[in-house]
Amino acid sequence: MKIDPITLLFASIFTSNILLANFLGMCSYISISKDLKSSNGLGMAVTFVMTITTVANWFVYRYIIIPLKIEYLRYIIFIVVIAAVVQILEMIIDRISPSLYITLGIFLPLITVNCAILGVTLFMQLRDYSLVQSLFYGLGSGLGWWLAIVLLAAIRKKIDNAPAPAGLKGTGLTFITIGIMAMAFIGFSGMIRVQ
Repeated sequence: MKIDPITLLFASIFTSNILLANFLGMCSYISISKDLKSSNGLGMAVTFVMTITTVANWFVYRYIIIPLKIEYLRYIIFIVVIAAVVQILEMIIDRISPSLYITLGIFLPLITVNCAILGVTLFMQLRDYSLVQSLFYGLGSGLGWWLAIVLLAAIRKKIDNAPAPAGLKGTGLTFITIGIMAMAFIGFSGMIRVQ
């Protein structure tokens, strides 16, 4: 597919945001977005994992899966690569920032099964992106996920103190906010969209 990598980067952040356009990776997005520091940490972790695994899985697909004709195992192999990268990241975060490691808790190892990360890898493979396109697509998708979770955390912090009907507080208001954010990002879709 002939898409400029820079265009792909910005499209995957805004108009084709993996979270707000495809709704992939919602579990940790909703759970962690209560706190801005945790959201920022998880956003960085997801961006790192998404970028590294998209490139790694590009190589694995091109140089192992296709030559060995084991396309039927690609989902399992992609998940193993993602799990390995997450395990390394988990050890690094534990050494560098124990407080962030404790704050992220179970959601750090659960990045392995974050459907947004597997989704980006599968979209990369289905759209037949080149290595450079895959790098920019993985990076852009991670930055888009990070932007969305930090925005939601900031909005949730503001609306926690706002007067709201009792039936809307908590989950109801969070879902309404996510819907409005998704519509706002769709407003960028006239610029460019990655299919």
